[in-house]
Amino acid sequence: MSVFAFRQVDVFTEMPLKGNPLAVVLSAEGLDDAAMAALANWTNLSETTFLLPPTDPAADYRVRIFTPQRELPFAGHPTLGSCHVWLAAGGVPRGPEVVQQCVSGLVRIRSDGPRLAFAAPPLVRSGAVEPGLLSRLARGLGVSEAAILGSSWVDNGPGWVAVRLASRAAVLGLTLDLTPLDGIKLGVVGPWDAATDGEAAQFEVRGFVCGKGGYEDPVTGSLNASLAQWLIGTGIAPSRYVASQGTALGRSGRVHVTQSGDDIWIGGGVVTAIEGTLSL
Repeated sequence: MSVFAFRQVDVFTEMPLKGNPLAVVLSAEGLDDAAMAALANWTNLSETTFLLPPTDPAADYRVRIFTPQRELPFAGHPTLGSCHVWLAAGGVPRGPEVVQQCVSGLVRIRSDGPRLAFAAPPLVRSGAVEPGLLSRLARGLGVSEAAILGSSWVDNGPGWVAVRLASRAAVLGLTLDLTPLDGIKLGVVGPWDAATDGEAAQFEVRGFVCGKGGYEDPVTGSLNASLAQWLIGTGIAPSRYVASQGTALGRSGRVHVTQSGDDIWIGGGVVTAIEGTLSL
């Protein structure tokens, strides 16, 4: 039996229990693929990550990201949460930015005031949503096709497709039947009205993994990264804004989006909720 340092953090929040939780195992060299997959299945969080020495000389550390069912090449909130744990454990980046190695490649991470932010990876699929799929999405969300003001593929690896509604109220008031949308990862976004919703954020976001046994994700870094590329690229969003996510689940996630030159940075707070050891 081996003992591993373990952390559980809350990402995209500065208040514990209001963001998206992540389990992180430090110095995970002693765990093989099967053990990592079994632990991720056991924690039953949306993701569990494992910190490892880099194999790319340009990286500061390497991370492997597992859901309860499979390994992911990249994910947003595990990127920020893993970086927070690595830094808190004494990690020192070689340059002005932290460079994380994951299956999809190298990801740059920087300090953004009290938050961390990662550079949004490029989209692997963009463009118009097929009419037949758009009709299915409308039915799954319980809205008319006319209520969808815009739609696009916004896939930066996980497979996201997104639709835009008229308001925060419309996003939060959806009547969902996501079972017929099996295999689809769906993002929904709508603007806040400062007069009625306040000024804490400018957009409301919801992210769904659809199908039987599907779920709503509390706060989704990869989705917000791809939404930002779509919204800023089409002039719908300014170069700096805050997205709210998790409201329907009792969370208050905040994703801070900033365009800087050719990069779009996706930032958020991270707090440590559990610190201890695992015996495996």
